[in-house]
Amino acid sequence: MTTNIKNKKETPKKTLKQKGLSILKSVLVYGSIFFVIYTAVNWWRQPVMPANPQLQLTDYKGQNIDLAAMSQDKPTLVYFWGTWCSICSITSPAINELANENNYPVVSIAIKSGSDQELHNYLNDHGYSFTTVNDQHSEIFTDWQGQVTPSYIILKDNKMTQGLTGIQPLWSLKLRLWLSSTL
Repeated sequence: MTTNIKNKKETPKKTLKQKGLSILKSVLVYGSIFFVIYTAVNWWRQPVMPANPQLQLTDYKGQNIDLAAMSQDKPTLVYFWGTWCSICSITSPAINELANENNYPVVSIAIKSGSDQELHNYLNDHGYSFTTVNDQHSEIFTDWQGQVTPSYIILKDNKMTQGLTGIQPLWSLKLRLWLSSTL
């Protein structure tokens, strides 16, 4: 019986350090794969600037908005969203905070979100004070070849410098606006 035990090869146990390195390697590999896929999907779904974009808009209150003039001074964030969009309920508070900081102009375009009065009620109910254009029939969003909400574009000097989709944390939007201002 003792010879059977001696003949069996004992498999060495992984040390704690080896286990940690193995986990770290897996996280890095899968994280890198996720990042590449996420970036590719984001690039594919981002809005595309039309050849002759409509940069003179009117918000739901009747105030004129000149995106061309706004983007001359500083990069301007344009946020495409909808009152019906569940992800937008996560992103809109960050957009509101960014707009309230007044470091960069922010204009939101509410897609298929009802009448001006319904949109006004929604914005009031949620405490949002960002400038909002009511794109009732999705004409502006369609012109920008928008595919998903939320979507974002950053305009600088009347040109789109970045396009994004999905959940974007506040720090990411601030960083992207800052980068657009330095380029």
